[in-house]
Amino acid sequence: MARARPASRPSRPRSSWRRRFVLLLKVLAGIAILALGALVIAIYIARAQLPSFESLKSSPNGQMIRVHAADGSVIVSMGPSFGEWLSYGQIPAVMRDATVAVEDRRFRSHLGVDPVGIARSVKVRFDRGRWTQGGSTITQQLARNVFLNNQKKFGRKFREWILAFALERKFSKDQILELYLNKVYYGGGAYGIDAASRKFFGHGADRLSLAEAAVIAGLVKAPSNYSPTADAEAAMGRAGVVLKTMAETGVISASEAADADVQGLKLAPEPKQNSVRYFTDWALPQLDTLIDETEAPLEVWTTLDLSMQRDADAAIRANAPPGAQGALVSLDRDGAVKAMVGGKDYVSSIYNRATQAVRQPGSAFKLFVYLAALEAGHKPEDSIVDEPVTIDGWSPRNDSRRNSGAVSLRTAFAYSLNTVAAKLGQEVGFTTVADMARRFGITTTVNTHPSMVLGTSEVRVIDMTRAFASVASKGVAVTPYGITRVTANGQTIYTHEVDRSHVLVAPYVAAEMTDLLQTAVNTGTGRAAQIGRPVAGKTGTTSSSKDGWFLGFSSGITTGVWMG
Repeated sequence: MARARPASRPSRPRSSWRRRFVLLLKVLAGIAILALGALVIAIYIARAQLPSFESLKSSPNGQMIRVHAADGSVIVSMGPSFGEWLSYGQIPAVMRDATVAVEDRRFRSHLGVDPVGIARSVKVRFDRGRWTQGGSTITQQLARNVFLNNQKKFGRKFREWILAFALERKFSKDQILELYLNKVYYGGGAYGIDAASRKFFGHGADRLSLAEAAVIAGLVKAPSNYSPTADAEAAMGRAGVVLKTMAETGVISASEAADADVQGLKLAPEPKQNSVRYFTDWALPQLDTLIDETEAPLEVWTTLDLSMQRDADAAIRANAPPGAQGALVSLDRDGAVKAMVGGKDYVSSIYNRATQAVRQPGSAFKLFVYLAALEAGHKPEDSIVDEPVTIDGWSPRNDSRRNSGAVSLRTAFAYSLNTVAAKLGQEVGFTTVADMARRFGITTTVNTHPSMVLGTSEVRVIDMTRAFASVASKGVAVTPYGITRVTANGQTIYTHEVDRSHVLVAPYVAAEMTDLLQTAVNTGTGRAAQIGRPVAGKTGTTSSSKDGWFLGFSSGITTGVWMG
């Protein structure tokens, strides 16, 4: 008997997830096509709006800025320095090759944006956890320098890409490189290779050697870090990287790279500068956040008192020991910076130790310990026992190696007794002391180990001076500022307004702290600061006298000094 054939199964309908996936692919493909079309349209619109090559050659770079002291006198005139415009053929091949090798080795092959460079920078970002190299091509840098700004926002980056594609559509590679080399910023106010060559080597860029070209090409990445006049060692090291890259890309041989005598280069002598440049180097970058004007010549009016600046400069030079450095900041009662010295000699070192360096403040940090104790209810006349103390295995000792028994807070502060500071810190809480320091304007990291009461956390001179000025201001926050007014074409575009609304501690706490600070100068460790009128202040030293501080105020002026 024949076996019955099983009924055929009905065909399974296509799964819903597959239909959705196909639909999603179609939608994404449609979006991609529309985006590509929009990109092409944007590029050609931008291309049509670009100036001509001749117009770009004659367009200015940077602003002229005149900086005035508090009395109105001009202390610095700053602005772009230009050399001769060199055509592509006049630019030495070693300069062209060095720039392409180190800034954009696929310059001749990409369309304005380099996907390989972008992918590499993203990979480095994930490997190192931070952005250490950009993926910008020479064309992108030209677009940014001429048409945009350096804000790191995606919108700006997208416009930069559009402009880079448009530049590549309108100009040849040789024209783009000519524009770039004549307009890029090389530091020290120098725009273009001719200005940079004259500034650093004393001759025009048409005579650049391989070694000189390597130094200049290396400046673009970070002009201030690699400037040969600021840090010759860093500049030569960077030039070595450029030469190595040129050899790797084949534009020079390994023997030519080895023969380039970077170390033997003779730099052009620097024009004499004085210490006001420490102040202007600190104040002028703030213009980026204060005003929007980027083209019109500016007149910048500042707080700097030239007489006080000369005295401060002379004092640092005269008193900083051989081989040591010094820094000073003086603030008026509203935060106006009246004097700023960042080192003994601006020409030999532009590093501003008043605003950039971080050093341990030693006992000067006790300001925050006693502020926290006073706010917690202690009084200057309260009695506390100066005795051996151990906190979490740490046993501080007084500088005198002696203990005095029961003393008042005023006496303990005046003679900077370490054991008392440790006991107060433990009582109020080391976190409370750290919070007080941050409240008064300390911007560096403050640790909460027991030894922090003796100033083991590193701080900046300007921040410590600000803290003492806020005590002098009856507990109202004082914010240092250097620019009072900015004018452009005769019109005032910025005026500084002092904010007196931020109260840090109650007035009675500030008054009690001032009392302690005056005692330190009258009878304690700060006696050398007596000047014949009331002075409130505090000294600070670190182990082996590596750092020495004095911070204090009198007659409305607060000054912080560091040497070490």
